[in-house]
Amino acid sequence: MLMLKRRRFYTRTAQLWANQVKTPGKCLAYCYTFALRQAIGTFAVVLFMELIDLIKQFTRKQYLVVSHYPRDHLNIAGALCAVFVILLILPLGSAVEELPARTEISLQIDLNSNNDNDNEQTNSLALSDFVITPEQARQPLLEDVSLWRNIEVKSGDNLSAIFSKVGLSDQDLFRVLNSSDEAKILNQVYPGYQLDFLIPDAGGLEQLRVLKSPLEGYLFTLNNNDYDVQSILNFPQLRPTFKVGTIADSLFMAGQREQIPAVTIMEMANIFGGVIDFILDPRTGDDFSILYEEKYLDGEFIGNGDILATQYTNQGKTFTAVRYIDEEGEAGFYNADGESMRKAFLRSPLDVFRISSNFNPNRRHPILNTIRAHKGTDYAAPRGTPIRATSDGQVTRASRNGSFGNLVIVKHAGGFETKYAHLSKYGNGIRKGKRVRQGDIIGYVGSTGGATGPHLHYEFLMGGVHQNPRTVIDKLPKAESIDPSEMDRFRSQTAELLGRFKELNGSRLLTLSQPSAD
Repeated sequence: MLMLKRRRFYTRTAQLWANQVKTPGKCLAYCYTFALRQAIGTFAVVLFMELIDLIKQFTRKQYLVVSHYPRDHLNIAGALCAVFVILLILPLGSAVEELPARTEISLQIDLNSNNDNDNEQTNSLALSDFVITPEQARQPLLEDVSLWRNIEVKSGDNLSAIFSKVGLSDQDLFRVLNSSDEAKILNQVYPGYQLDFLIPDAGGLEQLRVLKSPLEGYLFTLNNNDYDVQSILNFPQLRPTFKVGTIADSLFMAGQREQIPAVTIMEMANIFGGVIDFILDPRTGDDFSILYEEKYLDGEFIGNGDILATQYTNQGKTFTAVRYIDEEGEAGFYNADGESMRKAFLRSPLDVFRISSNFNPNRRHPILNTIRAHKGTDYAAPRGTPIRATSDGQVTRASRNGSFGNLVIVKHAGGFETKYAHLSKYGNGIRKGKRVRQGDIIGYVGSTGGATGPHLHYEFLMGGVHQNPRTVIDKLPKAESIDPSEMDRFRSQTAELLGRFKELNGSRLLTLSQPSAD
């Protein structure tokens, strides 16, 4: 109702909306016309009721309407009333039109009719196309698809997060970890490990494959709510590879130019470490050759193997080494006469270094600024450079010791002793009483204790007396060579390999001596 004197205006909006909703499919113009008619009728009724109310009040109270209502309101009410009366009188046209009639088309289908046209028969559908025979019903429409999820362990990952990532719960993890003693391998998962999960559509873990490397791993298989564990051991195909190089700047750069793996170059340096100091001895023009193994699994390269034979020519002197496995299964490198290629001690405990301070009994100490004997050799190297034991022995100390900082002392046979000071940290498992072999990593370069920068302080003692580590090596005997009783076995195992290696080097020299096509 329109109440002018209270200035309130109400419409039947809800009813109009309901009417519009009830007319689906009608054109937009029809909807608006219908709504307009409803609104006009509503306003007309409201206005007439308001006029009747005014007349009743005028008759009842016997005074003029003008004195009771504002003149502006009366003028507006009269004008609106006149407009709506005119709109009601004028025809609005056939606003409401019938919806177009629905046209039905009957199709006659003769199921018994036959078509002789071959093309039409080809395109038509037969009833047998929709009938499943018993033989077809016994065949599954979809195979039971199982999904392998492959996860490579990265730094910071843990088993719980990995299991959640593939949709498994902590309960599944608990069942696997407690399945057997072999499952303890999961407590020591390192970056680079491959975890393969076999999870059927029904959910749950059916198989778990843990690969430490492409050649070694474990397989967990579900069996009556428990997991059986099997070891995975693959044997690669070994292919011999022959590479040569010439020193122009450094051994490592020469190896990089010839695409020789850095690990293989390091191994060659260790083989000749007893006769060549690869920091001080190499010269421009030195050449080397390596015959080593490459590993392949299912035709795919997976890594490098051992060096079979190698040769290095330093300042005109050639050294040749061949790999030999003795009766006890120990592998070592010897020359053609069965002499070991390694000295009793390595010439240096580092692979990459520069000598920052030599052995000097009258050296002035850089920190104390006093004359104080320097009883060892300082090797400056980047922090974290691996430090190797220069000979076989037993660790007698691995702890912090005053100005030495982190110190490792190794006692060797024959009354020899070596000290390694200023370490940043110790090697894996290095502790007092630990047996180490020549070349084992016992620590890493640092600057602990009284050090002005990262370096290794290396001392060599013989009978409790300090010796110059750089010169005493030449006075020491070589490591034990092949026993005479084992020489026949040595020759039978290495003769063919040395002959093949000699042929490869001969062909290399022949190729280098030929003139180029240019």
